[in-house]
Amino acid sequence: MPTFAECAARNRARYENELFDFLRIPSISTLPEHVPDIARAADYAKGQLVQCGLDSVEIIEGRGHPLVYGEWCHAPGKPTILFYGHYDVQPVDPIDEWHSDPFDPTVRDGQVYARGASDDKGQVLANIKALESLREAQGEFPVNVKFVIEGEEEVGGKAISEFVASNSERLASDAALVSDTAMYMAETPTICTGLRGLVYTEWAARGAERDLHSGLFGGVAPNAIFGLVELLSRCKDAEGRVRIPGFYDGVEAPSSAERSSWASIPFDERAYRRDEVRATALTGEPGYSVFERLGTRPTFEVHGISGGFVGPGAKTVIPAAAVAKVSARLVPQQDPARILELMRSFAKANAPEGIEVEVRLIHSAPATLAATSHPVIRTASQALRETWGRETVLIRSGGSIPVVGDFQQHLGIPTVLMGYGLPDDALHAPNEKFSLRNFHMGIASTGRFLELLGQRTGA
Repeated sequence: MPTFAECAARNRARYENELFDFLRIPSISTLPEHVPDIARAADYAKGQLVQCGLDSVEIIEGRGHPLVYGEWCHAPGKPTILFYGHYDVQPVDPIDEWHSDPFDPTVRDGQVYARGASDDKGQVLANIKALESLREAQGEFPVNVKFVIEGEEEVGGKAISEFVASNSERLASDAALVSDTAMYMAETPTICTGLRGLVYTEWAARGAERDLHSGLFGGVAPNAIFGLVELLSRCKDAEGRVRIPGFYDGVEAPSSAERSSWASIPFDERAYRRDEVRATALTGEPGYSVFERLGTRPTFEVHGISGGFVGPGAKTVIPAAAVAKVSARLVPQQDPARILELMRSFAKANAPEGIEVEVRLIHSAPATLAATSHPVIRTASQALRETWGRETVLIRSGGSIPVVGDFQQHLGIPTVLMGYGLPDDALHAPNEKFSLRNFHMGIASTGRFLELLGQRTGA
């Protein structure tokens, strides 16, 4: 029989073409006009799970976008791994900054450019193709497999959260595998051990009952936009410290082991600023390294403000209403519900005179942190080391993947965050890309991880 590597190699071109087909589906979850495309993407994902050899594959309809679920549980005494991914993607705006059609996959210098290439269609398909190659080589999988793919990750993931909470017995596993993160740098196998949590809110400000003429009422009427900006400016000081009382309660410093690991990683702060952030300076709390500010410190960010008049020409109004999108990224020991209440209390106490502000929750998730000593983390690290021929780096991510917290809370299992993206993949931005080498190395890495787990009894 052919080996796993031989099966993956001879199917290389087909796997890439199937990735391109997946990327052509504009499954933008936040825009209602793309609901038919969401259905197409779910159906495509279902077909891929069937093709790789899972049974009991189904599309699960609910209040939101559908979930795709499949399993194969015919390896008694072996560990059970729960795979997760998402088929929905971000909007493409601003479209004029793309160098090619975001839904016409284009390969340049070994990178495939398309919306969803790295986040998360390319990565989830790499895991599916690892399963397919294993099944072709061995006739069966070395471990028990459960696979769930959602269509709402980019809009909060309510459907998957409810599904995990109400299906703990069905989803019972020894560990989860999520490939929705990035490697520290090219050719550097990476496991993410921690994710920041999130409280995403909308701050709605109201001044006068209606917009007013700035000539007739300027100087006496409250301006909702200016009041909202003034309030938000009070939330952080000029050096980046959040000024909301109680915000930092419970925040813990990273362990000495983590600091030692970071110290061993090659890092050029000037190159990072120039090539990845692409700004004239890095900002954030003084006294903390870039690694600490990215993964172990909470943040407070404003994502957008709307209100008043922004059309061509002039309209001299004092806006009565304004809205800002605001989020806090959280670290372990910070409770999302408490942070939300702190935000609301601060807004109420600090809104300028004449301005009322309502803080509305859009979605939230707790931070997660995996023990690096867990056997499944060590096995994943070994698989990456063997596949890439380099030591595996352990880092924390500043991002949030809410389902990881759901797995921790409702299933009581650790999650291996073994991603194959790169820091410059332009997630959520124009010209998103994914390295085709990393796509195939991801297939090899996931396959080796499952082979090693198959040598164990239980995780």
